[in-house]
Amino acid sequence: MADYDYDLFVIGAGSGGVRAARVSAAYGARVAIAEEHKVGGTCVIRGCVPKKLLVYGAHFAEDLADARRFGWEVPDCKFNWATLRDNVLAEVDRLEAAYAVTLTNHKVEIVKERAKVTGPNEIALSGGRTLTAQTILIATGATPMVPKCEGGEHGITSNEAFHLDALPTRVVIAGAGYIANEFAGIFNELGCKVTVALRSGVILRGYDEQIRDRLLQISMTKGINFRFNSPFERIAKQKDGSLAIEIANGDTLEADLLMYAIGRRPNTEGLGLEAAGVEVDDVGAVKVDADSRSACPSIFAVGDVTNRVQLTPVAIREAQAFAETQFGGKPTRVDYANIPSAVFSHPPIGAVGLTEGEARNTLGAVRTFVSDFRAMKNVLAGRNERSLYKIVVESETDRVVGIHMIGPDAPEILQAAAIAVKAGLTKAQFDETIALHPTMAEELVLMR
Repeated sequence: MADYDYDLFVIGAGSGGVRAARVSAAYGARVAIAEEHKVGGTCVIRGCVPKKLLVYGAHFAEDLADARRFGWEVPDCKFNWATLRDNVLAEVDRLEAAYAVTLTNHKVEIVKERAKVTGPNEIALSGGRTLTAQTILIATGATPMVPKCEGGEHGITSNEAFHLDALPTRVVIAGAGYIANEFAGIFNELGCKVTVALRSGVILRGYDEQIRDRLLQISMTKGINFRFNSPFERIAKQKDGSLAIEIANGDTLEADLLMYAIGRRPNTEGLGLEAAGVEVDDVGAVKVDADSRSACPSIFAVGDVTNRVQLTPVAIREAQAFAETQFGGKPTRVDYANIPSAVFSHPPIGAVGLTEGEARNTLGAVRTFVSDFRAMKNVLAGRNERSLYKIVVESETDRVVGIHMIGPDAPEILQAAAIAVKAGLTKAQFDETIALHPTMAEELVLMR
């Protein structure tokens, strides 16, 4: 290894890259990490973290209204977008600095330049330097997709949503997945008129049908408009700055802001991977084996750039496994079964394991248990919004193979429940557990 400048050179300082660099350095490797934007990557800078802070901020609209039913004499409150925006961005800056300090404390060299692969063990930096490394790790994540239609340049993506000068009056969001539904809830709670335009006929494909139907029902009750089977044909900017969005059926949607949330593509363009024989698939994702190794033996990839499971905790787990295997002497592989996920919509969703449909298709006979209820807080607040919890059980073994929830704090509750599914616990073991009363979570052990 001494013949190279570094034992490990990481391209991309997002969640996966930072974890791989830090753990590898802790094992004694000489590590450098290149990042052309900000340390922290999508999750910290323009994804999970700032988005969750916006979700918190947006939820105060309901909390302030509900507080009156709990005896609080809350005056009519005015929302200031600039205050929330600037505080969120300040927190992002703090986290970036913290990530950088962590890397530095672990003796990882941070290179604030764009890096490009020029060979199996060679990296060229935008500043002109050429470096070498025994091992190269690609952790460049993914980037939002923009539709190819006339006027497509008039829309923004989630990257820009955190930097808006002012809140728009009318928002059109293109997409059906978790990002589209999360931002629909945020903008709606903050007082915008929201329309979600989908190419397909369903939201949140891959989530349990009953859960996504409940979110759709609640979202529409809250005033969010949905236009199904409505791909864009043309987008035109009007003289007053507003947008006229023509959709496939001939209708035109008027908006002050158009946001795309139609998926993310692996960020491999211009990385020079072909110079080292690294193979990518038809969407640009790096092809890797179970150890995250590419077609070039010295180059690995983790996280969204591989398009395996585009979730931050998965990228971190892949990075940890990479470092343990390559530098820790502890061969480790990621188990992709029963990965929990959440949608921070209003209300949020938590899910782990098989949906009812997936379970019937793969396991045959299954039993389902459902609790459809109003949270105690919603009852006193006079809010008719209902929660829905669902447990999917394999009939033959009594094993719980899926849990799906929508309601207040569903992701917080689901994290602990995911351990039970991962451990293969049975419905009988759920039933034997004494309820924690009064909570919403107790419904998980009371379904009969």
